[in-house]
Amino acid sequence: MRLRPEVRVNRRIEEIGRTDWDACNAREEYGANPFTSYDFLDVLEASGCVAPELGWAAQHLSVQDQDGRVAGVMPLYLKSHSQGEYVFDHSWANAYQQAGGRYYPKLQCAVPFTPATGPRLLVRPGADLAETEAHLLGGALTLCDKMGASSLHITFPREEEWVRLGEHGLLLRQDRQFHWTNAGYKTFDDFLAALSSNRRKTIRRERRDAQAGLEIEAVSGADLTEAHWDAFFGFYMDTGARKWGRPYLSRRFFSLLGERMADKVLLLMAKRGDRYIAGALNLIGGEALYGRNWGCVEDVPFLHFELCYYQAIEQAIRLGLSRVEAGAQGEHKLARGYLPVPVYSAHWIADPNLRDPIARYLERERPAVEEEIEALTEAYSPFRQE
Repeated sequence: MRLRPEVRVNRRIEEIGRTDWDACNAREEYGANPFTSYDFLDVLEASGCVAPELGWAAQHLSVQDQDGRVAGVMPLYLKSHSQGEYVFDHSWANAYQQAGGRYYPKLQCAVPFTPATGPRLLVRPGADLAETEAHLLGGALTLCDKMGASSLHITFPREEEWVRLGEHGLLLRQDRQFHWTNAGYKTFDDFLAALSSNRRKTIRRERRDAQAGLEIEAVSGADLTEAHWDAFFGFYMDTGARKWGRPYLSRRFFSLLGERMADKVLLLMAKRGDRYIAGALNLIGGEALYGRNWGCVEDVPFLHFELCYYQAIEQAIRLGLSRVEAGAQGEHKLARGYLPVPVYSAHWIADPNLRDPIARYLERERPAVEEEIEALTEAYSPFRQE
């Protein structure tokens, strides 16, 4: 029997295994997060979307306790760029490199291509939370030093975890997204009743125009077919190529997602006649519906709002979920009932010549973000004022 826990580096998530990984993802406060499940992270690797040659070299950490049981895990990648993260540090990298430093490689604790809040240092129920998180973080910082990485970035952690990371000395950053919150609504009309009269009328008009001549399908579980994925991948590639140049996810990713996580997938598809023309991919968590990808091959006014926001609200109400997280960016979500909420990241920078100016910048940025959240809510909330 070992006298102290051991931290291991794993180059593939399969080296840890589904049983131990998902046991660590099972704490009640994690809310059955689908993105930190073994299957989602393994699908990214098995489909080739996450690989060393693409700048995502897995370095997943596991902590084994004194009895040899995995007590905690951490999704971790050695990165050679800052793409697919949604917490932007390009200016940090540029400034450091212009000053003669080397920003890449860096270590990234994240779910690739997924700006959704969730646990990042995953601790098995019954294991000591503070002790196991400390071992995982210590292992990550040791690895950072051994690999000559400039920094460690932990993006989109839960707020409680973010606070604890700050107590360990990491620099704290805050940003904002737009989420819809279920205030006990039983129907979409209940939600509309909470809005101002003008917003109710506008949303009803947008939905009527978007749905004209179309059939909307909500597909999940055993109903998902390769034909659905063929159509959706076409939408994803068309939209992704116009927005980013090279979409991150492969066709195989969606097939594997359907095979491994069909009960967690909710695909909202719009059909004209016998042809699908648009779709939105969502994942179902224990507490939230997570909107991830959208695409279309026909330009229909307001159809993006219908599939990504209004249908998502309807489905969240049907499933009894507490919120919809509709991804990054998008002030236009405000008018559709999605209000600004804070999201978080934590950063460890090895070189004090870079760390100190970033720390000063973040000290100014955090209150500015908080003020922006308050100002946006007060000025643009569509809800009726009591």
